[in-house]
Order: sequence, then C-alpha cells, then structure tokens
Amino acid sequence: MTGTGTTVLIRGILFDKDGTLFDFAKTWEAWANAFLTRLTQGDLARATMIGAAVGFDLAANRFATDSIVIAGTPGEVVDVLSPHVPEMSKAALIDLLNEEASRAPQSEVTPLIPFLEVLRARGLALGVATNDAEAPALAHLNKAGVTHLFDFIAGFDSGHGGKPSPGQLNAFAKTVGLAPNQIAMIGDSTHDLIAGKAAGMTRIAVLTGMASADDLAPHADVVLPDISHLPNWLDGQGS
Repeated sequence: MTGTGTTVLIRGILFDKDGTLFDFAKTWEAWANAFLTRLTQGDLARATMIGAAVGFDLAANRFATDSIVIAGTPGEVVDVLSPHVPEMSKAALIDLLNEEASRAPQSEVTPLIPFLEVLRARGLALGVATNDAEAPALAHLNKAGVTHLFDFIAGFDSGHGGKPSPGQLNAFAKTVGLAPNQIAMIGDSTHDLIAGKAAGMTRIAVLTGMASADDLAPHADVVLPDISHLPNWLDGQGS
C-alpha cells in the first residue's frame, strides 16, 4: 500500500540495518561503551562527558531517543564529537569509530538467514541502505552470514549519500530494475521513512530501534513490531 492509498505489488524490500535487521540497543550500547572507553583511555569522567554530547548515558548504558548516533552518519557523529576531542583529527575519529563499529556485537531481530531466504523464495529483490559506513556494515552482514542474500548494500559512504536523502533508495531501485512504487523501505527511524517518501516507496516502520510507534506512525504506511511480521504483511498485499 502506498502513501496515496493505491494498492501495489511489492517486488523489492530495502532494509535499514541497525534497529531493523539488528536490535539497536543490544548492538550499539555495547559499541558506545567500548568506543568511549578506548577514546578516553579509560577516563570515566571524560567518557561520561563525551557520551552525553552524543546522547549516550554511560552510567545507565543507554542512548537518549534523540541521540545523533541513532540515525546519523559517522560523519555527523564525528562533527559532534570533534570539539570534545581536539587532539584527534576528524579523519582519525571516523577511523576509530568505524573500527569499533565493525567489532560491535550484533543481535539479530529474528534469525536472518531463514527469514531472508523466505523473502528471496518469493522472488523479492532485497537490499540494505544504512547510514553506517559500508565497511562495518559489510562486516556485520558477513558475520551474520547473509551478505549473499542481498542484491544491494550501501553505506553512507558508498557514493549515494545518506538518509533522509533518497540517494541510496534510488540506487537500489535502479540496481534491481524496479519502479519505486514496487519497493518497500523498512526501518526504525524517521530518517528511513522520510527517505522512503522522497523516493516514492511504501514505508514500513518497525519498533526494534529507539523510536516509538507514535514517533513513526505519521511517516509510515504501516507500523510492524519487527521484521518477522513482514511476510504476513506481504501476504495481505497479495505479493
């Protein structure tokens, strides 16, 4: 179902990564703790201060719902971090951020191999569009053993820009040879859904990130608890 109420046959699914394929909190809270500890060489007071700048409560090990880390690109995160780490260049900060990101433990929202194989068996084209950098994104997908199940994988640095701009989404449509209204963008943040609207795609929100249903519903055609509900939703669309 498109935002205009017109029924279409979905032939492609473009997934966000963090908070959609992988549970955001279980993955990125561990990353934030490790990154801040390494960045400050274990200086707890400084780590706490820098964490607060990017919306992470070190003591509670929890992100604020408006944290730049949730939907921002590594470059945007580094722009916020940089004034607090004057001894490091932005390039060095991005390298450190991406290195720690590639090590972040991934918690699959649902067992991804059988889930994605079911979707491919339906003849659906599958892709990933993430505001993470491409290298750690590939590391995460490789570790889950699912890279080969996607027709398209793009990070913010893959040449198409980052969300909420629609460049990655347009590139997926072109790569798989589908019209935008044959594709559903599925994600856990308003960035994903705004990009989906700009690209002319169906917008599916999931609640495995930090945003609530109330946050996402105004931007979505449908809100699902998580991606495991996608096959049943597709059945209702006649795909």
